[in-house]
Amino acid sequence: MGKLIRLELFNFKSYKGHHTLLFGDSYFTSIIGPNGSGKSNSMDAISFVLGIKSSHLRSSHLRDLIYRGRVLKTATVNEDGSTTEKQANGQASTQEGESQDPKTAWVMAVYEDDAGDEQEWKRTISNQGTSEYRINNRQVTAAQYNEALEAENILIKARNFLVFQGDVEAIASQSPKDLTRLIEQISGSLEFKAEYEKLSGQAEEAAENQAHHLNRRRAINSEIKQYQEQKREAESYARKADERDQAIVTHILWKLFHFQRTIDESTKEIQKHQDELKEYRRSVEKFERSLEKAKKEQAQVGREVSRIDRGIKGKENEIEEKENALIPIDEKIDISNRKLQKLRGRITEISKERDSQSSTIKSLSKDLRTVERAQATWEAEWRRASESEGRQLSEADLQEYNHLKEEVNRRSAENRIRVDNLRRQAKADEETVNSLKSRVDSNQWQVQTLQAEIDKIRERKTAVDETIRSTSREIDSKKKEFNRLTSERLNSSQKRTELEEKLQEVLKKLVEADDGKRQSEREIRIRETIATLKRIFPGVKGRVSELCKPRQKKYSEAVSVVLGRNIDAIVVDNEKTAKDCIQHLRDQRAGQATFIPLETIQTKAINSNLKGMHRGMRMAIDTIDYDSAYERAMSYACGNSIVCDDLDVAKYVCYEKGVEAKAVTLDGTVIHKGGLMTGGRGPGQQNARRWDEPEIAALQKMKDNYLAELARMPKGHRRGTEEETLQGELTGLDQRLAYAREETQAFERNLESKTRELDFAQRQLQEVRPKYNEKQRSLNQLKESIQEIQSSIDNVEDEVFANFCQRLGYHNIREYEVQQGSLQQEASQKKLEFTTQKSKLQHQLNFETERLQATENRISSIEAQIERDEALIEQLEQEKEVLANELDVLNAELEQLKEELEEQQTKYADRAEHVAAQRREVQKRSKNVDGTLKAIAGLEAEIQRTASNRYTILRRCKLEDISIPLTDDSASLDQLPIDVVQGDDPDAMDIDEPDTTTFQTQAISDYGIEVDFEDLEDNLKESGEEKVDEELQEKISTLNADLEKLSPNMRAVERLEGVESRLRTVEKEFEDARRAAKKSRDEFQAVKERRFELFNKAFTHISDQIGNIYRDLTMSTDVPLGGQAYLDIEDSDAPYLAGIKYHAMPPLKRFRDMEHLSGGEKTIAALALLFAVHSYQPSPFFVLDEVDAALDNVNVERVANYIRSHGGPGMQFVVISLKMRLFERSEGLVGVFRDQVAGSSRCITLDVGFDSWVLGADILTRNVVAEIPLK
Repeated sequence: MGKLIRLELFNFKSYKGHHTLLFGDSYFTSIIGPNGSGKSNSMDAISFVLGIKSSHLRSSHLRDLIYRGRVLKTATVNEDGSTTEKQANGQASTQEGESQDPKTAWVMAVYEDDAGDEQEWKRTISNQGTSEYRINNRQVTAAQYNEALEAENILIKARNFLVFQGDVEAIASQSPKDLTRLIEQISGSLEFKAEYEKLSGQAEEAAENQAHHLNRRRAINSEIKQYQEQKREAESYARKADERDQAIVTHILWKLFHFQRTIDESTKEIQKHQDELKEYRRSVEKFERSLEKAKKEQAQVGREVSRIDRGIKGKENEIEEKENALIPIDEKIDISNRKLQKLRGRITEISKERDSQSSTIKSLSKDLRTVERAQATWEAEWRRASESEGRQLSEADLQEYNHLKEEVNRRSAENRIRVDNLRRQAKADEETVNSLKSRVDSNQWQVQTLQAEIDKIRERKTAVDETIRSTSREIDSKKKEFNRLTSERLNSSQKRTELEEKLQEVLKKLVEADDGKRQSEREIRIRETIATLKRIFPGVKGRVSELCKPRQKKYSEAVSVVLGRNIDAIVVDNEKTAKDCIQHLRDQRAGQATFIPLETIQTKAINSNLKGMHRGMRMAIDTIDYDSAYERAMSYACGNSIVCDDLDVAKYVCYEKGVEAKAVTLDGTVIHKGGLMTGGRGPGQQNARRWDEPEIAALQKMKDNYLAELARMPKGHRRGTEEETLQGELTGLDQRLAYAREETQAFERNLESKTRELDFAQRQLQEVRPKYNEKQRSLNQLKESIQEIQSSIDNVEDEVFANFCQRLGYHNIREYEVQQGSLQQEASQKKLEFTTQKSKLQHQLNFETERLQATENRISSIEAQIERDEALIEQLEQEKEVLANELDVLNAELEQLKEELEEQQTKYADRAEHVAAQRREVQKRSKNVDGTLKAIAGLEAEIQRTASNRYTILRRCKLEDISIPLTDDSASLDQLPIDVVQGDDPDAMDIDEPDTTTFQTQAISDYGIEVDFEDLEDNLKESGEEKVDEELQEKISTLNADLEKLSPNMRAVERLEGVESRLRTVEKEFEDARRAAKKSRDEFQAVKERRFELFNKAFTHISDQIGNIYRDLTMSTDVPLGGQAYLDIEDSDAPYLAGIKYHAMPPLKRFRDMEHLSGGEKTIAALALLFAVHSYQPSPFFVLDEVDAALDNVNVERVANYIRSHGGPGMQFVVISLKMRLFERSEGLVGVFRDQVAGSSRCITLDVGFDSWVLGADILTRNVVAEIPLK
């Protein structure tokens, strides 16, 4: 598409002189300026040059669009109203009432098409209100001017390129009808509105005219049919009277012929049955005696079978009780064995501990003896060593030594006393320290031993706790399984009870329905035949009785009587299917059937006058439900028959109202068309049970389903083996859990005792160790004191013994004394070591002895428990063995009873078969006797009835003067008596006669009358069925009814000719009206389709676009999906006659009607609709006048972004706006301002690059093109 390059104005509205609005290469141009500057006049200029009417240009007349100057400040007003303008030289010019305003104005739009060629569209107006149109400076008419604009897709009528100031608010608040009109304007379908309404009225008028002539023709045709029928009735009246008389004679002959045949055949059959009866009776007596004997034998065997069966059940109950008693015994034995195994394992562990303790005691005793032997050996060696190593001094040296020793003692007596005292004290302290050290070591060893035992007890307790937890989990699992099985058993039992109750209810209904053996072999054969026909021929629908059903059960008997012989008629789709079915029946020799072809069956229209005649009657066809596809078949079967509540209603309708229709009461009584009444139990009542067959079949199916479900369900009266096993396992697990908990408690008690011992030993250790440490420090200090005093004593000795030691060769006197006293000192040290070691060993030996005694006690306790458990196991084994022996005995007895039962059952079956055979023989003979007696009685009754019927017919012929053919030897009907009763009363009730061996056949008198049957047709002679009788009677009834209906009109032919002449005239007028109606209808349909096509095309396009456009206008970074908008059409068949609703849902808001939206939301929704409308057949440019007036900055920016993003080749936007956020996004700006001096609007065009615009009032421009009009 092209674009608008520039707009030139000359003296247009507020623009004085020549002005140019340049749009250049910009696809988004904003026209800006202050209020009153003339911005909207530029919009009017664009509208004006593109052919918009003056009413849309804010002017009432075209001449108001020409520039009209105002009185300038330099002019003065004269007394006559003229103005005088001051000249430069001070002189004035006078205007004598004549204005200096322009006389003409024009606007020219320069448009560049796709080829790059410029087109100049120019429109000029004068002050006289005339317009002139020019294209490229060539004058054209307004129509040509519009065509040129439409060629560029600028639609003046639709105004698809303009949005005036205020249009947005109008669109936002417009009604659905207004929106429909807008789319009609855009689509062009509005042009067809007047023609549509005109042709619609013409089509309706033509249709009414056609209907009028059609009704006239139908009325005349009805008269013609009436007169033709009267003519045919007159002609056929005589023929039908002859046919009726002949039909009556034929019917009488047919009856008499078959009456005579029946009498002859029955007489022969009676004689034959009397011969057979004697033989049957002799045979029956013989087999009855055999049957009684067989019954006695069977009863005896049956009692024996019952006795044995009771014994078996008793044994089975005993075996079950014994087996149930074995389960807890086995579980107890198993638990006891496991407990015994654990106790033995415990004894083994404790025995190992005892052996370890015994070996420890032996080792300690051995060590103690070893220490004692070592002490004795040392003492002996010490004595020998002291004797052998001691050095002997001389007597003088010894005296000198003693003298010196005395001197030393004298000089160091005090110190020696102190040393001796200290040494005695040190010795006592050493013994105390050694004792405390022994106690510390013993306590440390005891703490370690107790800690090890506690750890071991805790490990064993942890293992037992884990066993308790696993056993508890296993118990929970077993209990859940046990509860599940119990629940399933109870649910199964409950479900079985419910099913049995439902089964009993169904069986009760079946018994009440008494469906047992009601279907005869013929009915079963008919069903199989119809099923075969349905399978072979798809056109076979089924029998009438299968395709319909009485609406209420009370109508069942009446409907079956109404349908009569048609109740078994087979409905097919067409005549060909019927013929194919008949041929199939003939080939298969499957009998006869009546077929009703839906396509060709002739049905009489239902007499609507019969409806509502009496509230106690209704049409028979209204009392049944059927598929509409079979309506013709049901209409044929029911005809005009009516169903009455009782006989009084039927008599009222048939006799008093004179309705010639078959009336049937609810109990099956019939009043025929001719007035004949039929009542009593007949075949119709048996047919009435057919309607219950689907219900009975459903009950049978339910019974089978219930029996199948009961057979699939498990026995619920007793617990199963799995449940009993779980019960036994739970008992064992409970005992195991109890034992484990007892063991845990024992461990806890033992652990508590050991913990107390450990705490006591630790307290003892804590008490002794500080004492030991304190004594050890005291001893060390005492030894240091002794060492100090001993040093002073040594100094004294060195001084006194200096010469003595030098002479004897000793370093000092202590060396001599050591040599002599070392043995004593060593002996004391050794003695102390031996004493300490012996004390420690003795203490350990005592402790281990006590532990060994406790271990022996524990072993004794466990051994006692083992003995008790072994005794319990032995007792349980004995009980188990007793029960097993009893079970073996019971099983053996059970097997013996089963063998006896099987033997007796076989014997019982033989006796039962023998009884059944004898009963069958008796029944067979008795059935033969009964059948023969019944046959004879029936034949006798048949002869009597037939003779009576024959007499009745002959009597009727005599009374009604019916002439029947007689043989030459026959007597005349005049000799027939009138008041003679022939045989037994035919209406008397049949009773059973006593058994007799012979029957005397009563003589039947024919009064010498012999009928000649030569004129009777052979086919009537062959068939004596009731169906033939019905057909003959029906024929007679039909002929009588036809004769009664016929009332010939002798003037029917004469009137027929006049009516036919009128018909030809009316048919000609009807044909003319039909052609005119077809023409009007076709013309209207063409306009309707064209209008619908244009409207629907535009609506579909706008509806598809509006959602995306509204989403683009409302989406943001916070709401990237934007809002939703759509159009909803009220009438899809004729949308231009109804309204269109516009729905918009802003982002993050719920749905609301348009009138509940805010002003900005309405404006955005209206703009979305305008842009969507413009997208349909878009013009190359789109001019918007202050559409953003009601928008805030955010929405203004969204609209600006939308216009900026969609502006480009094929879509040029020219926007008049005062909002900076909109025009700052423009590619070009056209500034309009008011030149107050010149009294004119002026403009400046700016080409603003997208990268050079800035916010605020200061706009940095580029490529400024300023047009300043010349003064």
